[in-house]
Amino acid sequence: MLNGKQIVLIISGGIAAYKSLDLIRRLKERGARVIPVMTAGAQEFITPLAVGALSAEKVFTSLFDREAEHDVGHIRLARDHDLVLIAPATANLMAKTAHGIADDLATAVLLATDKPVLVAPAMNPKMWHNAATTRNITILQERGIRFVGPARGEMAEKGEAGVGRMSDPLEIVAAASAVLRDEEIRQNRLPLAGKHVLITSGPTHEPIDPVRYIANRSSGKQGHALAVAAYEAGARVTLVSGPVDLADPDNIDTIRVESAADMLSAVKSCLPADIAIMAAAVADWRVASEGAQKIKKDGSGKPPALGLVENPDILATVGHHESLRPKLLIGFAAETQNLIDNARSKLERKNADWIIANDVSPETGIMGGDANTVRLVSRDGVEDWPEMDKAEVARQIVARAAAALDE
Repeated sequence: MLNGKQIVLIISGGIAAYKSLDLIRRLKERGARVIPVMTAGAQEFITPLAVGALSAEKVFTSLFDREAEHDVGHIRLARDHDLVLIAPATANLMAKTAHGIADDLATAVLLATDKPVLVAPAMNPKMWHNAATTRNITILQERGIRFVGPARGEMAEKGEAGVGRMSDPLEIVAAASAVLRDEEIRQNRLPLAGKHVLITSGPTHEPIDPVRYIANRSSGKQGHALAVAAYEAGARVTLVSGPVDLADPDNIDTIRVESAADMLSAVKSCLPADIAIMAAAVADWRVASEGAQKIKKDGSGKPPALGLVENPDILATVGHHESLRPKLLIGFAAETQNLIDNARSKLERKNADWIIANDVSPETGIMGGDANTVRLVSRDGVEDWPEMDKAEVARQIVARAAAALDE
């Protein structure tokens, strides 16, 4: 949600101001433009030079800057951007904002803005719990101002600990993304607003004994990218993920599972959904009888007999569900041969609407890689898509799915 967004970052005075440098970097990594405003107190802790170098923007510090104010610059700062973010927010700045005081550039921007405002407080625990601060927070929240944190931890003051630390920059980034998404939903800009999208991702692990398991090479990158894309399109997203090395996506309800049976149970519990995208690479087989202890070699040179049974078919179960089948059901087919024939067969047998088919032969590098080349197989035919990174593949699939819901 941050790509292409313009964020006014107000940095107020406090030791946590140093964290704003990392926050700028994190916001820019996600494609945001960050326009910094520094109070006089903030400049006692970090320099405008450092902030300007990281943001690659002019740093605004004074309400009476002749160059910036020749066209009422504080009004432009308040109106011409997508979000005003205060990090760190001191008790003093919050109090001024609550009571409409505008005696410097930061407070003038806050009084004049009609954009969403997100506050990341940072202060001593006694100040945070003071009745005056509590009252000011209530006033700000009643005006629609959002908060992230503060967190619990040790303070700069020796021996002090409690609630008052500024949230981690990545938590603030996630909160900023959520605020901007909510604003776009409010303005009816997102195609999947009000819809529930269910996505499965990653491999499953089928235990042989307490130590070993059957698995596959799925990284979960495509499934997780789909969850992010659906969230950015406005949907409420539930991600059911097998064991992966990826972090749970921000602001998305993620359910972690191990086996195919676990995944099926989680999927059933998450229905109904408007769209279901079954991107997980579910193991087709599991061991019929899981060993209670680690299976040891017996010296005979013969491997143990592992009887296999078929796992439940999650896509088919959802596709043939009499009452809870989603309006749009999308499956994946990872094949090493006969790609289109296998995908068409899967489409019919499992009663899916689309199959996203890809060739996962070792030479393609798709399993575990960052790029993907897919074909969209439906009852209307086959579409060949060019190679794209998995995030772009996800955005394209979600855009097509949103359009299909409206047909």
